[in-house]
Amino acid sequence: MKAKILVVDDENDLRQLLAAVLGEYYDVAQAASGAALKKMLTQPAPDVVLLDVKLPDADGLDLLTQIKKRWTDTEVILLSGYGTMSMAIEAGRRGAYTFLTKPFENEKLLADVKCAIERKEQSAENLTLRRALETMSGTASPIFRSPAMQEVVRTVERVAPSDVTVLITGESGSGKEVIADLIHSLSPRTKNKIIKINCAALPRELIESELFGSVKGAFTGAHSDRDGLFRQAEGGTLFLDEISEMPTDTQSKLLRVLQDQEVRPVGGKTSYKTNCRIVAATNRQPDVAIKDGKLREDLFYRISAISVHLPPLRDRRDDIMPLAGVFLKRFAAQANRDIQGFTAGAIDRLTDFDWPGNVRQLQNEIQRAVLLCEGSEIDVADLSISSSKPVEYSEETDSGYTLLESVERNTIVQTLKAASGNKLEAAKRLGIGRQTLYNKLKAYGIEV
Repeated sequence: MKAKILVVDDENDLRQLLAAVLGEYYDVAQAASGAALKKMLTQPAPDVVLLDVKLPDADGLDLLTQIKKRWTDTEVILLSGYGTMSMAIEAGRRGAYTFLTKPFENEKLLADVKCAIERKEQSAENLTLRRALETMSGTASPIFRSPAMQEVVRTVERVAPSDVTVLITGESGSGKEVIADLIHSLSPRTKNKIIKINCAALPRELIESELFGSVKGAFTGAHSDRDGLFRQAEGGTLFLDEISEMPTDTQSKLLRVLQDQEVRPVGGKTSYKTNCRIVAATNRQPDVAIKDGKLREDLFYRISAISVHLPPLRDRRDDIMPLAGVFLKRFAAQANRDIQGFTAGAIDRLTDFDWPGNVRQLQNEIQRAVLLCEGSEIDVADLSISSSKPVEYSEETDSGYTLLESVERNTIVQTLKAASGNKLEAAKRLGIGRQTLYNKLKAYGIEV
């Protein structure tokens, strides 16, 4: 089902252009005035509204307030031919997703719309998780039934209302971002944004300007002032994923920001106060990362006032089917499929599997099964994971691998076989990145 976009602008040519650019990917509706928009507020909400700030019969900022009041989950992108910093700040205060100055490039427009839709989907997931969390403290948690995860939830409930920094550890795909979302959703900062950055995904030369912002002329390509993520997360939460992959010199500057609560943009001469909560995450063991020089020890102590560890999914099998049920409901609705549950064989296969890619791999597996399923229940034939055959292991195998490593190696081999040796497909099925798979193939001496 395509996302729905509403374009509100009095310039007919611009509306038609936006409809043409966006229409290839989304369902696009149009409104030529503030009055037309107000009549539409009683209709089902679109996913994103592109709203001109200056309409003949209405002020765009006032319309923004009405949109957010009526369509609370809709993201709004403001359009203007003369954007100012004060206007952008006011737009953000009233709930706008971002502010685009005319004329804009199509690529930039499409990227912003895509990110706005993703944010709306994340917000909807957060609301679902938050409602579920209200009953999680008991022994009948609807999503997390394992004792280990119920303890994590109790910790989250205790620390979320404060501003204390939290470090979340756990394997890739184990749900660290979900826990960060829960911390934010249960905090007083929930009315503001949670901004997320994967520190491993940005080039070394860009991460500082992304975090702290930059001024015009600070480096080649800096044609204008740029707000950093600290400013975007003002009053909310900043989630620093894979913080141990951040360059150590940037870690030093981050430590100074956290200590002084002040940010200086790259190339800037003055600093500004910042007020956002920091939640960080890493898939490395902190003590090993410190020893290897990947994580500064002083920064670790600063961000780990509270530490939350997420066990891998194989160590909390009671959570597998509740999570699978949540994913099934979501993906069946998206695909408009009437799939009611899982057969006994599929349940056995899912609960016996070791899930080296953790929750992310489980989510990908259920999404794939929903698309392939031809009946009212997902069966073994709809699953791509192999059965787990009982094997006798000593604490360390003859090849020198530990029990955990042997299980992971065997799972990778079996997944590669099921994918006919296609590494990209195997990585998708495992729920891990292609480079991560390559690293594991090298580490385990697996030849394809």
